[in-house]
Amino acid sequence: MNQKTALTQFLDEVWNSGDFRNLERLTTNPYQVLSDPGDPWNGLSLDYQTLRKRVAYTRNAFPDVYFDVQEMIDEQETIAIRWVMSGTHTGNLPGLPASGKPFAIEGMTFYYFTNGKISGHRQSFNQLGFLAQIGRLDVLSGNPIPAHSTTSPASPPPVPAAPEPPASFPPHT
Repeated sequence: MNQKTALTQFLDEVWNSGDFRNLERLTTNPYQVLSDPGDPWNGLSLDYQTLRKRVAYTRNAFPDVYFDVQEMIDEQETIAIRWVMSGTHTGNLPGLPASGKPFAIEGMTFYYFTNGKISGHRQSFNQLGFLAQIGRLDVLSGNPIPAHSTTSPASPPPVPAAPEPPASFPPHT
């Protein structure tokens, strides 16, 4: 099986369908999450059981998650993909209770291969767009409001008036 076929099968079966039957045939043990900001497994090496937990964690929060690959570039032992991830936020995540809202965000992932198997990835995606679409930009302020709350956060302190320029400051002409 070539790398493109392996990656397509991994995305379709494991991520889009939650079917782990071919996980061990498609990935190495360990699998490296080299860079995936916001992912609880960021920077870790995962055995098969932990990789299943990682996928299940995401699919629990977004049971209808779907990765639609928009572009794929295959270079030796690396495949880069640009994708759109869509789904509905119906499960809780730490600090993000289920909102019930649909989302669609773009991202890019570099998948690395060893002996024809997927051995790890580096990923970046539109986290701000995701938070905006599920109505939770408030988590960026450090003062999150629970999704079910109707109260507003405390008002920010007033912005002080700009000081007068010194007398020696040249006027604009």
